Amino acid sequence: MKTEKNILIAFILNITFSIFEFFGGFFTNSISILSDSIHDLGDAISIGISYFMEKKSKKHADNKYTYGYIRYSVLGGVITTTILLVGSILVIIGAIKRIINPVEVNYSGMIVFAVIGVILNFIAAYVTREGDSINQKAVNLHMLEDVFGWIVVLIGAIVMNFTDIKILDSIMSIGVAIFILINSLKNIKKVLDLFLEKTPDDIDIEQLKEHLLKIQGVDDIHHIHVWSIDGYNNYATMHIVSKSKDVNKIKKEIREELEEHNICHAILETEDEVCDEKDCHVHFKSVEHHHY
Repeated sequence: MKTEKNILIAFILNITFSIFEFFGGFFTNSISILSDSIHDLGDAISIGISYFMEKKSKKHADNKYTYGYIRYSVLGGVITTTILLVGSILVIIGAIKRIINPVEVNYSGMIVFAVIGVILNFIAAYVTREGDSINQKAVNLHMLEDVFGWIVVLIGAIVMNFTDIKILDSIMSIGVAIFILINSLKNIKKVLDLFLEKTPDDIDIEQLKEHLLKIQGVDDIHHIHVWSIDGYNNYATMHIVSKSKDVNKIKKEIREELEEHNICHAILETEDEVCDEKDCHVHFKSVEHHHY
């Protein structure tokens, strides 16, 4: 609920400020402010979508979504980041046009709008600083980028006020847009890793196997698969070879060890001998599900 509330507050702040900023861009004739208003409007729309995605992601598992709706939150992050990518490219195109054909800019007005921009976006960044989803982190990243962007605009406006270097307005726009573009691409990569079911970066399969083999009664472990549903909830499946009669005790110890490695859900199969194929194209004898 806290994550949803944070995103909703960020949405209200963004949509209000983007409208205010749009008129400010026309008033000051600043491409950096006008471009940022479009960027913030895109942010607001994507944050609004993210709010509904975050809310839906809290639904419990059912027959249609047996793992739950957690990845709707991730999908919200994808939409938010995609809008940022497109917005950044449009800002760069607009700024390049201004470099070719410079125009007069109201520097004093820019300074006023930049100060307001820094304050409001700082509040939004502060509100969204805590959260437990990629969606929330994506929204907070946007807020932090906006704070950075407005600080750059403020410094640039002050410099232009004394030097009258018109081209600086467009150069600032390109700089901020490139910064946002790079971070958006990094965020997209994280999301792609989730959908491609890549092993989470904080989990070392070989180290995990080494720790599990130290458990008394475990003779071998293979066919290990670890993936994450949303970047925080990690899942695993594996085959455990053991001749022990107390299999339940071994499974309990394995799950305790997995929990130490930030794996909250495990599907374990036990065998009394090694599979013929290490990659295990075999029929499961018994599968046990466990939730923490």
